[in-house]
Amino acid sequence: MQLIDWIVLLGTLTFIVTYGVYKTRNNKGAQDYIRGGSETRWWTIGLSTMATQASAITFLSTPGQAFHDGMGFVQFYFGLPIAMVIICMFFIPIYRRLNVYTAYEYLESRFDRKTRTLTAVLFLIQRGLAAGLTIFAPAIILSAVLGWNLSGLTVLIGSLVIIYTVAGGTKAVSVTHKQQMAVILTGMFAAFFIILSYLPENINFSNALEIAGASGKMDILDFSFDFENRYTFWSGIIGGSFLALSYFGTDQSQVQRYLSGRSVNESRMGMIMNGMLKVPLQFFILLVGVLVFVFYQFNNAPLNFNPAATETVLNSDYGNQYEDLMLEHDEIQQEKQNLHLQFAENNNFTPKNNSTYRENLATLNASENETRQKARKLIDASDKDAESNDKDYVFIHFILNNLPRGLIGLLLAVILSAAMSSTASELNALSSTTSIDLYKRSRKTEMSDEHYVKASKWFTLLWGAIAIAFASFANLFDNLIQLVNIIGSIFYGNVLGIFLLAFFIKIVNSNSVFVAAIITQIIIIILYKFDVMPYLWLNLAGCLLVIALALILELFIKTPKHKIKRST
Repeated sequence: MQLIDWIVLLGTLTFIVTYGVYKTRNNKGAQDYIRGGSETRWWTIGLSTMATQASAITFLSTPGQAFHDGMGFVQFYFGLPIAMVIICMFFIPIYRRLNVYTAYEYLESRFDRKTRTLTAVLFLIQRGLAAGLTIFAPAIILSAVLGWNLSGLTVLIGSLVIIYTVAGGTKAVSVTHKQQMAVILTGMFAAFFIILSYLPENINFSNALEIAGASGKMDILDFSFDFENRYTFWSGIIGGSFLALSYFGTDQSQVQRYLSGRSVNESRMGMIMNGMLKVPLQFFILLVGVLVFVFYQFNNAPLNFNPAATETVLNSDYGNQYEDLMLEHDEIQQEKQNLHLQFAENNNFTPKNNSTYRENLATLNASENETRQKARKLIDASDKDAESNDKDYVFIHFILNNLPRGLIGLLLAVILSAAMSSTASELNALSSTTSIDLYKRSRKTEMSDEHYVKASKWFTLLWGAIAIAFASFANLFDNLIQLVNIIGSIFYGNVLGIFLLAFFIKIVNSNSVFVAAIITQIIIIILYKFDVMPYLWLNLAGCLLVIALALILELFIKTPKHKIKRST
């Protein structure tokens, strides 16, 4: 980090925080603070929705996911456009017609207070955990790579978000999302073109894709029905649709984005914009990761991208064994570089020569993967708390060791801006749900709008402190972007099923739904605990299970028709 990097990084973050506070300085009442005054335009809704989902985990983990496993992860997002259409057709008109502050208000008008409270609590649990992870992800990785203090980073990121979220509420979150998305897109496009410029002169973009494809990184579509494979076309279309429908249709952090729209059409256009751009954006981020992979086919890559883990094992009793693996790894890399250059220089990317090239490369890749696995085992043996899985460290390692000065600060600003954007949405939604669905609903006396705005600010501060505390005690998982989606999948399917029952199945009463939801949540946790199915399918299982159980219970819990509440 040079002076120019610090100027770019701190200048970007300071501008975003100051801009958010300034633009929302005249917020008045709960309508402005919680719903953004219902005056947000469609392009702001679209960008804000994308920024909410695009956390720092997206820009740290996704390129690393592509580096190790290729482009197949993009299938996870295939169901998102389908979900956007359904949300525009059914969810948005109902929410807007009822003029609700939160998604869960509707459930009380359709069912009862306990069902609303249960659903709100399920949201608070999973989104509260996710808020901690969105702070923790960039903090632990930047601390490991840059040597910065982890606790200090966690508090810094959380505090910056709390400042403008407390000050401006929903409107502050929406207006800052535009600037954050601008920073994010600028940084990622800059990284894309710089990586291409770093490749050898005779390696163009087409050759780069050929090299990546020879190692299986361009295998985008998998039409198999293999449950052992997490990411297939079918899990993306079916499981991904249900996850996206749950997230964008029932998660207050997203619902709040389009509840702030000027009209139903503005909200719809914003969500259609998200549906049209999200899959290409994720494809592009994965493609950046694939190009990082190609870059390291011609440049030496570390045996493990986590510098803290490498230092730990080198200073342990296993240091000599690890050094031997490093030498073995360097030899394999040199052979791969020679192989790539030989074919590229002779323009030998022809079908006949390509088969020989792929066979030789497959042998070298197998040897490299075996060496990396041995290295991970040594890291685990040297310190059980060391993080040997280095997927989340690949992109940040490339940024810090290869990008020009100034651009390093910009890419770090991308990561921290993404952390701030998603965390701000989460804290805003957590405080709104706590204030409206729990605090306000539990009070016996009606209070003024100003009272609930103050309460929302205090709840924002409280959830911010909880997120920072959780981040301080969290630990890395297999891959952070997967962990966030796993947490969502455990809870989202159940919540979505409750909303679908409320929207479309009028014969089911509140008691049946409440009991079915509790049973479903227990079963889904058990299914995940014993790894019965890939996590994406938990969304479909939870949704169908709560609907089926509610209908079955309705046969045994007879409720007079006049007691069943209807939606308006």
